[in-house]
Amino acid sequence: MEFMFQRPWLALIFVALGVVEYLWRKHATVRGYDRGEVMASLGIALGQAVIKPLSAVVILAVMSLFGRITPWQFPVDDWRTWVVGFVVLEFTYYWFHRTSHRVRWLWATHAVHHSATQMVLPAAIRLGWTGLISGGWLFFAALVLVGFPPIVVVTLNGINLAYQYVLHTEAIRHLGPLEWVLNTPSHHRAHHSRETQWLDCNFGGVLIVFDRIFGTFVAEPRGRKLDYGLVHGEHSNNPFRIAFSEWRRLFADLKQEKHWRERWRIISGPPA
Repeated sequence: MEFMFQRPWLALIFVALGVVEYLWRKHATVRGYDRGEVMASLGIALGQAVIKPLSAVVILAVMSLFGRITPWQFPVDDWRTWVVGFVVLEFTYYWFHRTSHRVRWLWATHAVHHSATQMVLPAAIRLGWTGLISGGWLFFAALVLVGFPPIVVVTLNGINLAYQYVLHTEAIRHLGPLEWVLNTPSHHRAHHSRETQWLDCNFGGVLIVFDRIFGTFVAEPRGRKLDYGLVHGEHSNNPFRIAFSEWRRLFADLKQEKHWRERWRIISGPPA
């Protein structure tokens, strides 16, 4: 959520929304509110605030290099660059997100986000610390090579992530016809479920159309609450344990294999 931290006014809005949701869950529902899990999310976000600037130096340097070597670049001051860029970035985000669920090396970072067992707004800031290592950012850096200026890619990606903050809630049920086009809290609750029927679905950022096109859309069930969290069920409120547990599991599996082909299969294959 670096886009949020760079804009204090946006952070204040998100905090205010979080307080409203907390009051709603405490007084208008029977869902309860796990303060320990929320504090863990805040601890992970604090780690992100420390690590992200260091990662940004590398990522922006690579994007700057790509911007210099690409044979063309779309003009920043042309509205069409931003409109087309939005659609292209949404398409890229869909495949980045889908790959993050199907390639274990990327999942080791992304699993942090899925470790929350309650669907509340602070869960949105539960993001992995090892994104620079896992390399998912290369999906977006590649957009610079095809002509989108780095400022366009970074800004649109920030808007994408900021929009997703409000998806992490049970306070908003269904949004009618908007559900056909936009990613909504209903769709994202299904995405966060660890139940078999809803695993690996609804990968969109702002839009849900690519899930519908590529067959990964699954609707949230009506009339019951989903079970959230990681499939293996490991739960902790220790930010360091949350941030590195999937890496620990990955390297433990790699240690058991002696042949490089099997090790590559573990790294590039889906989470077990």
